Amino acid sequence: LREHSYPRTRTLHFTGTTFAGLMVLSWMATGHESYLVVALVSRYGLAWLSHLVVEYNRPATFWHPLWSVRADLRMYVKWLNGTLDDDLRRAGIRERRADARRSKIGARSLARAGRD
Repeated sequence: LREHSYPRTRTLHFTGTTFAGLMVLSWMATGHESYLVVALVSRYGLAWLSHLVVEYNRPATFWHPLWSVRADLRMYVKWLNGTLDDDLRRAGIRERRADARRSKIGARSLARAGRD
């Protein structure tokens, strides 16, 4: 959960997982394999985007793909049944705003650019 400390990260994960689930159901209903491709792209694409753009960290998928999927599905189920907030508090994660972190990183980048 600590790798998903910003609400925007979790939102993108939930959106990707939901859409991927709908695509898997569409594949099951129609048999068109293109739905599986869309499921993978939406599932991983949105998750990776959230880590790179919102959290500024590396997705665990690259090093631990099965563990990553399991953890994300577990987070998704906890979100659906309303217990995710309790787990976030236990993990020491408070509501964070991506804008505050982004401005700090942007300021550091500008400072480094000025030194070069």
